[in-house]
Amino acid sequence: MINFLINNQITFLFITALILLTAWNILLSLKTWRIKKKLKIFFNGKNASDLEGVLFEEIKRLKKAESNIEELFNSSKILKKITDLTIQKVSVIRFNPFKETGGDQSFVIALLNSKDNGLIISSLFTREGTRVYTKPIESGKSTYPLSKEEIEALKKAGANIK
Repeated sequence: MINFLINNQITFLFITALILLTAWNILLSLKTWRIKKKLKIFFNGKNASDLEGVLFEEIKRLKKAESNIEELFNSSKILKKITDLTIQKVSVIRFNPFKETGGDQSFVIALLNSKDNGLIISSLFTREGTRVYTKPIESGKSTYPLSKEEIEALKKAGANIK
């Protein structure tokens, strides 16, 4: 066998080179196939011969997306300003102002925004009739004295009472 290899050394070298070149060719074919697959995904139905056009289209899409994001950001700022003014904190307290008579027919409602501005509505039920009062609230405080039920309603609504 060794004599055969020595006598046919050139043939053996050619066969070895042929095997190595075939393996190299298969490896390069696989790499080329992977690159073609990635390019097919990148171009996705576009004309692959016009790379500059494809890049231009992608840049246009990116700029439009950035513009849309900026528009959404501005809209969210406006919505935040609007929601800061809306009623977000509400509580209702029912109570009996006259312990010896009647039930919990009277009530206090606190209506506040996120900055603790709003109003308190108090309804006092008596035998003679019902009286309704409102008191403005600014930053969790009122310029009018508050009853214990009104203070409780403010606290229950989550106001930062000062």
